[in-house]
Amino acid sequence: MTPDERVGPPLTGSERETLRGFLDYQRATLAMKCRGLDDDALRQRSMPPSTLTLLGLVRHLAEVERAWFRRVFEDNAAPMVWSDRIDFQAAYDASRSTRAEAFTAWEAEVERSRRIEREAATLDVTGLQPRNGATVSLRLVMVHVTLEYARHNGHADLLREGLDGTVGA
Repeated sequence: MTPDERVGPPLTGSERETLRGFLDYQRATLAMKCRGLDDDALRQRSMPPSTLTLLGLVRHLAEVERAWFRRVFEDNAAPMVWSDRIDFQAAYDASRSTRAEAFTAWEAEVERSRRIEREAATLDVTGLQPRNGATVSLRLVMVHVTLEYARHNGHADLLREGLDGTVGA
C-alpha cells in the first residue's frame, strides 16, 4: 500500500466538523484497504467458506450511503444500487463485479452524501427512514454510517491481510 494519506478528524472542531472528519476518515480507510489491488484480488475470498470480499464491502457501503443519505433526505423511493428490493446482502456478491463498477457507484454515493450533509442547515435536520418509517436526524445518520464503516473496515483489514499480508489501520 502507498503511504497513509488519510486526514483524521479535527482535534478541536465543532460537533459537525468532528462527525464529518470521522466519517471521511473511515471512507478513506476503506479506499486505502483496496488500494493497489486488481479486480481478481478485490474479488478474492480470503477466509472460505465466507464469501466476503473487499469489492463486496465497497458495494455494500455504496448501498449504506444511498440508504442512509439519499433515501432518508432526498428520495425515499430511490432504488438500491444492486438490489431491486431492499436487500443489503445482494451487494456482497461481487463475483462478476469490477473495481470500476463498484468504486464508481461508491464514489458517486459518497459525493451525494457529502453534498446532502453540507447543504443541511444543522445536524438536527430530519428525514424519513423508509424501511421503518422512523424520523431520524442527520446527526444519527452520520453516527450510524460512521459505525457501519468502522465495523466493515475491521473486516477489510482482515481481508487485506489475508490477501497479501498488508496490515495497518
